Amino acid sequence: MKNLSRLILTTLLVFAIGNVNAQDENNPWQLTIGINAVDVFPVGEDAPQGDYFQEFYNVEDHWSILPAVSLISLQKYIDDGFSVGISGSINRLDKWGTAQDGTLASVDNLMYYAVDGSVKYSLSELFKTKKIEPFVGFGGGYTWIEEGTYNTISTDESASDLVGSGTLNGTVGLAYWFSDNIGITAQSTYKHSFNDYLTKHFQHSVGIALKFGGTDTDGDGIYDKHDLCPEVPGLEEFNGCPDSDGDGIEDSKDTCPELAGLAEYNGCPDTDGDGVSDNNDSCPNEAGLKSLAGCPDADADGLANAQDACPNEAGPVANNGCPWKDSDSDGVLDKDDNCPTEAGTVANNGCPEVIFPSEEDQAQLINYSRTINFDLGKSSFKADAYPTLQAITAILTAYPKASFVVEGHTDSTGTNDNFNQLLSERRAQKVVDYLVENGVSADRLASAGFGESKPMESNMTAAGRSANRRVEVKLAE
Repeated sequence: MKNLSRLILTTLLVFAIGNVNAQDENNPWQLTIGINAVDVFPVGEDAPQGDYFQEFYNVEDHWSILPAVSLISLQKYIDDGFSVGISGSINRLDKWGTAQDGTLASVDNLMYYAVDGSVKYSLSELFKTKKIEPFVGFGGGYTWIEEGTYNTISTDESASDLVGSGTLNGTVGLAYWFSDNIGITAQSTYKHSFNDYLTKHFQHSVGIALKFGGTDTDGDGIYDKHDLCPEVPGLEEFNGCPDSDGDGIEDSKDTCPELAGLAEYNGCPDTDGDGVSDNNDSCPNEAGLKSLAGCPDADADGLANAQDACPNEAGPVANNGCPWKDSDSDGVLDKDDNCPTEAGTVANNGCPEVIFPSEEDQAQLINYSRTINFDLGKSSFKADAYPTLQAITAILTAYPKASFVVEGHTDSTGTNDNFNQLLSERRAQKVVDYLVENGVSADRLASAGFGESKPMESNMTAAGRSANRRVEVKLAE
């Protein structure tokens, strides 16, 4: 039996020390230092011991307490509320119960030693508590009690003064945590001996508990195990990650982590209140339009002010935001106006409508021009030609947009056709020169000479030759 007890104890110790991996998940280690009390009375034995749980809290009569640090334990958190640990305790027993006649049974300060291994289960999660931690535990160990009046088993003087046996233990307890690391713990453990020569008993203890082993690299109060940003101080609501601008959006999800903003803009501000976040706003200090990347369009022509050559006048994008001009105010824009400096009509592409001479004026023009007299064989005018030239000028001036051609003709006198041709050309040009000098635009006039090739009458008679020597001013075709 003694070997079995030792085997169980060894197994428990190995388990407690060697099979742990991670007191809570943040501070996995718990060291407890305290005092303990041993009560051998309420264990279901004959007098001077009593029934189970009889006078369980009779501290004065039944609890043996060593008034010094008498218990130390070390535990390590595993997972899901479970911890494993090992403890050692020492005591002196001076109380053994109550005799049948009611007198207290005492013993002579018997030494008590115990080494125990345990598995503890925290009930904090079950009761949803943090500061107050109820717990239960089970385990085993080995306990030695010095032989005395009520536990003498020696048969000879060479026997050991200590009675030792393995025990099976059950624990209930309660801890109160002042902080993540410091608390006070109290527990009661029932120890059931594997051997009759070691009495069953209760061991009660109270101690100061210290949790440690957790790492908080960035000092933000969130242990690295649960800190998604262990190198940067952060906030608990963001699992240890920072919110640099304090806008309620953690930096990793904040497009503008240094500027307090709005969730709808992924943490970026909208300084000008135009509904475009500053990171997407080309004009963050001026309220503008989403379609123009947050920039204003004062004249609502679809072009942002900064790109609009005429920001206060609506105009097409093709003209840099400026309206098309109509310099002559004729209703035809300059870009479409063939005569941008002259008022015209839409039908004539912005140019003035051309008013042509009436048939009567055309006939009059030809008749006048045929009476222009030149010096014989020359292109110079005779004196009586000027009134006629003035009359022709007046008619051409009345039709400022009409174009005319001046034709020169000769009779067949002479034997040199080239001379007649040149003479007709010079006389036609002479009339053009006069008209230009008297205000008729040169670009409205043209001249041509036909010599003797287009006679009006027969050159066989003097009257016919006279009619053939002529100049004609006609409407250009």
